[in-house]
Amino acid sequence: PMGSERMEMRKRQMSTTQETPGAAQAQHSAGNRGSNACCFCWCCCCSCSCLTVRNQDEERTRRASHELEAEGIPNCEESPAPTLEEVNAWAQSFDKLMLTPAGRNAFREFLRTEFSEENMLFWMACEELKQESNKSVIEEKARLIYEDYISILSPKEVSLDSRVREVINRNMLEPSQHTFDDAQLQIYTLMHRDSYPRFMNSAIYKDLLFFLSEKSIEA
Repeated sequence: PMGSERMEMRKRQMSTTQETPGAAQAQHSAGNRGSNACCFCWCCCCSCSCLTVRNQDEERTRRASHELEAEGIPNCEESPAPTLEEVNAWAQSFDKLMLTPAGRNAFREFLRTEFSEENMLFWMACEELKQESNKSVIEEKARLIYEDYISILSPKEVSLDSRVREVINRNMLEPSQHTFDDAQLQIYTLMHRDSYPRFMNSAIYKDLLFFLSEKSIEA
């Protein structure tokens, strides 16, 4: 766990050093623009194409999205636009956030800005693996998950301690739907403890909450 936290800290430091003073000023303006936002578009994920504030973090996020699409990774899960009640529920617990596709999309968008989206991608891949019953498909998907998120050679390697890695290496001798259960739990715990509190204070969450609150008042 300590090693996981150190790696996440390094990623956040990388993100911080790449920010510009203008980006911080733009973020402050975004948090105070009130009703000046023209709309909040929901195209199966939480990105808005017409917010008035544009900064370098958003540019990096869009570039990351394009890279993911080029690699064949879906940009986001399909989901209806979240309701105000759902978005308020995300603040009650991390479990409620992760239960809905809309919640996972919003959180994943935030992780992208912190260069830690691989945590959500790994968690989702493990969930998909659990749904498989065909032995050959399970073995192939387990191999791909290992290469993409466990291998130290992968740029998307997730932060796991040595004990969990040893468990995975043993499980890979005969892969099953539960090969990565321990690793998935460790990453879920890491996202809960490390990233979730910052997400709740992020512009991504606050903008969505503000938009839905305004919409509810108008209705």
